[in-house]
Amino acid sequence: MKAVRAHEIGGPEVLRYEDVPSPELDPGQALVDIRSIGVNYTDVSSRKGMNPPANFPWTPGREAAGVVTAVGEGVTEVAVGDRVAYAMHTGSYAEQAAVPSWLLVGLPDQMDFATGSAAMLQGMTAHFLVFGITRLNPGDRALVHAGAGGMGLLLIQMLKRLGAEVFTTVSTESKAQLAKDAGADNVILYTQQDFEEEVKKATGGEGVRIVYDAVGQTTFEKGLNCLGRRGYMALYGQASGPVGPFDSGAIRNGSCFLTRPSLGDYTATREELLQRANEVLGWVGSGELKLHVSQTLPLEQAVEAHRQLEGRQSTGKILLTP
Repeated sequence: MKAVRAHEIGGPEVLRYEDVPSPELDPGQALVDIRSIGVNYTDVSSRKGMNPPANFPWTPGREAAGVVTAVGEGVTEVAVGDRVAYAMHTGSYAEQAAVPSWLLVGLPDQMDFATGSAAMLQGMTAHFLVFGITRLNPGDRALVHAGAGGMGLLLIQMLKRLGAEVFTTVSTESKAQLAKDAGADNVILYTQQDFEEEVKKATGGEGVRIVYDAVGQTTFEKGLNCLGRRGYMALYGQASGPVGPFDSGAIRNGSCFLTRPSLGDYTATREELLQRANEVLGWVGSGELKLHVSQTLPLEQAVEAHRQLEGRQSTGKILLTP
């Protein structure tokens, strides 16, 4: 079969589209014929060496949708012919993948593979960030960084579902419009404005209840300064680089909390995984949650997908098709 692999850490050019052996099933796995693949920043981070692969050659990708074509010993969650989507298993930049069956979620009958592959990883991540970190109430203020990206747009929509007041940062006017269309109340052009100053001004110095930061190094310190009393910093990514060691005394404002959350810890059981995934897929299917797919590329153009995502040239979600 065909797959995209990297043989070393490096830029997008280390990704190679090549022939590889078809997967062999272990007990508890199902073989998925992949029809659509979600591209995520975690793929870029691993390729660059921020959270490096354990072994090379390495096939990126942690999200896809397709059809089950075989099942291994002991599999009860899915059957041959099932239409499924999954996240959190590496190796989806390929025509086929052997996936732990407990991670596979059935797609609603009317949902296509592209929608399923676009919804899973970012949808469930947004779900646990909004509904799992702390209880948010109507009127609570939240700051979402990178509000025009795939994650940002989903976070904004879910926060508005709760009745929160949403601040978000974006780089351009066109991205600002996307964030506004998703429901953001206060859009800050970080290329022209200091987001810390804007948040403090708009809140009368009170700050926000929670900051969602997947940018990391360049936003972290100012984000901490945006927190109000007993606020939460949810540092769930590091697109600009990792946050270095810091003095806990830097959290000066009112008994605040710092968490470095991971989707795997909020979908640790099959029951919790299905609860989050089915809620997200249900909202997408009903139109209550809108996905923004900016581009669909053939699998052999994975290099271009990474260039766009890493260079912040994209808005919304990028998909690959085998």
